[in-house]
Parts: sequence; C-alpha cells; structure tokens
Amino acid sequence: MGEGLLRQEFWYRSHWIAPEADLVDTDLFGADLLLTDLFGANLSRADLQSSNLATSDLSGANLSKARLAGLNGVAASFVCANFEGADLGVANLMGAKLDGSCFVGADLGGANLAGASLRGANLTEARLMGANLFRANLEGASLRQVKSTGANYSDANLRSADLSGADLYGACLCQTDLTGAVADQETRWPEGFDSEAAGVIFKASD
Repeated sequence: MGEGLLRQEFWYRSHWIAPEADLVDTDLFGADLLLTDLFGANLSRADLQSSNLATSDLSGANLSKARLAGLNGVAASFVCANFEGADLGVANLMGAKLDGSCFVGADLGGANLAGASLRGANLTEARLMGANLFRANLEGASLRQVKSTGANYSDANLRSADLSGADLYGACLCQTDLTGAVADQETRWPEGFDSEAAGVIFKASD
C-alpha cells in the first residue's frame, strides 16, 4: 500500500488521527477513515463499530478489546496488529492483510474474511461461528480451541495450521488445503470428514 496515497495527520471530530496516535477509549463510531495511515496507533478499547477503514494501514496497531462490529476493513492492512479480546462480529475484512496478527479470544462471528491473508496469525480461542473464510490464507496460523461452527473454509489454505482442540463441527471444508495441519483428539470435524485423507497430522496422546 503506497504511503503517499494514505491520509496522515488530520483532525477527525475532536481526535488527532495519525500514525502511532494514542486513541485509547476513543469514540469513533461510524467514522469514515478510508485510506488513513494509523500505523502503530493505540486503539485499545476504542469504539470503531460500523466505521470505514477500507484500504487503510493499521499495521502494528493495538486494537485489543476494541469494539469493531460491522467494521469495513476491506483490503486494509493489519499486519501484526493486536485484536486480543476485540469484537469483530460481522466485520467485513475481505482481502485484508492480517498476517501475524493476534486474535486471541476475539469474536469474529459472522465476519467476512474471504480472500484475507492470516499467515501465522494467532486465533487461539477465537470465535469464528458462521465466519466466511473462503480462499483465506491461514498457513501456519494457530486455531487452537477456536469455535467455528458453521464457518466457511472452502478453498482456504490451512497448511501447517494448528487445529488442536478446534471446533469445526458443521464447518465447510470443501477443497480446503489441510496438508500438514496439526490436530488432536479434541478437534471436532464436520460429520463424515476424513481428516487423515486430507493430510492432517495428529499429535500423539500424552
């Protein structure tokens, strides 16, 4: 994403918007922050529900416990961002770059992550019920103990992902690449799904 194309250092309502800005607890509900540079910003506990961050750069940003339900983050960059405990219910993150980001305990129920890149992301104990991960890249991601009943992983890349304790019951795994993915006896699969034939590696029982 070209830095020169992004908006930098401006006032929005009463808030100073800039890279590495301190926006903890800020009310940005419904804000139009299209094409904005918020690299490394601290948005912990901020209210960004229904806001527009499409094609913006929030790489390295802290969004822990932020309210992001209904967010438009299409094609935005959130590389190595922290979403721990955040609410991203029904957020639109189609085509977003989320590589290396932390989603521990985050709620992504009903979110649209189609075509998003989540390589090496940490989704431990995240809630992905009904989320759309069509053609998403989750290679090497941790999905330990995720709740993703009814999620769509069709054509997604889950190569070498950690699915230990993950609940995938009722999820769509049509044409999903699970080569080298790791699972254990606590992993729940869709009814009739042959995980070993799909290339999943099972951890030895303790």
